[in-house]
Amino acid sequence: MLRFFRALSIVEGLSFLVILSVTLGMVSREFVFAIGMAHGVLFLLYLVLSLLVCNQQNWSLKIWLPLFFASVVPFAFLPVEFFLRKSSEKLAPAPA
Repeated sequence: MLRFFRALSIVEGLSFLVILSVTLGMVSREFVFAIGMAHGVLFLLYLVLSLLVCNQQNWSLKIWLPLFFASVVPFAFLPVEFFLRKSSEKLAPAPA
């Protein structure tokens, strides 16, 4: 589940950047509804999965809150990815 959450974190962060690019005029406003709907679904999935992963990994609220705030701050998905990569490497068995 951690691998899926890592992938979703990156996709959700990129979708947020696409939404912001509409605001800056880089993407046509024709796509606002479709992009907004996709981002909304990804955001909700991110929140639900963050709670499930935190519960599965026995992480405290001190870890979940930064994960939550990273979902509303542009480019904050990058430090989250580094953190999740470190966490997944700890779980992976060492090669013999």
